[in-house]
Amino acid sequence: MSKTPPTSRPTSWWLSALERRAARMYDAHDEPPPKPTFETDVEQRAAIKFFNAALRAEESGIRQAHELSGDVATWDPELSEVLRLYGNEEGWHQELLQQFLQELGGEVQPMGRVTRTLYKVYARAKRMDTIVLTNLMFETIGSTTYRMALANVSQPAVRRMLTILTRDEAFHVPLNVHFLRRVLERDPSGLRRLRRLYVLLFASLTLLPLASRPKAKAFDRIETRALMRAYALELGRLFAREHDLQLAPPRLLLRLHGIHPDELTHGAEASPTSVEAAARAVDREQVTVTALPS
Repeated sequence: MSKTPPTSRPTSWWLSALERRAARMYDAHDEPPPKPTFETDVEQRAAIKFFNAALRAEESGIRQAHELSGDVATWDPELSEVLRLYGNEEGWHQELLQQFLQELGGEVQPMGRVTRTLYKVYARAKRMDTIVLTNLMFETIGSTTYRMALANVSQPAVRRMLTILTRDEAFHVPLNVHFLRRVLERDPSGLRRLRRLYVLLFASLTLLPLASRPKAKAFDRIETRALMRAYALELGRLFAREHDLQLAPPRLLLRLHGIHPDELTHGAEASPTSVEAAARAVDREQVTVTALPS
């Protein structure tokens, strides 16, 4: 296998990887664990809120990926097919989460005010580069939350669901970096605007735990400040080695979260959101998911 970073690989590499993943997406490799049980109703309601948020993220990802697939079909049919297959993976996650919510004793619920506002703004985005960057950053905070929850939950059924989501995000995040590069290659005029958008999203998403913790903390046991810092670190790491994109996190916000700039590159290759993670995550069965301490 080539040593070239996955984000520098051609679209054909990503297409081949997604086709291999699609062929085995529905394969069952182990017996489903028993349905989860909860010590309190508060914990159960928090778990239902947590996985409802995950479901909404997947729904948004499906819609945007398939819409983008249609938009790029005229100028890059190969990239269009990559987007379609990526959207299908998000659709598989949606199916799994709908089933899992039933196992939790819950159902699909309306989004909260903050989440609803974020997704409404996201849905109004028209430019491809804006859509891809926003999705990339949402995928990153999702992966971070799942990994931190894995450190705190012990029920096999919950850990299995979190593991499935986490191992696929390790592929999806660098894949979205590839999407972003391809869009910017075609229209580099939006890069300056994207830098402003990145800073705005960085600030907004690192504040998101202030809204999510009252709903989900009883389940995942992640402290607000710990999750805010983890979001800032992983969002900052996204482009730390992608120098051509020149997307840098605001230093003031890094300082407020106690993050030194060196942390953005230290250990980045081992991060599930790194480009190297994509090559390791092509075969789901070979992915080792590590929890993040909270």
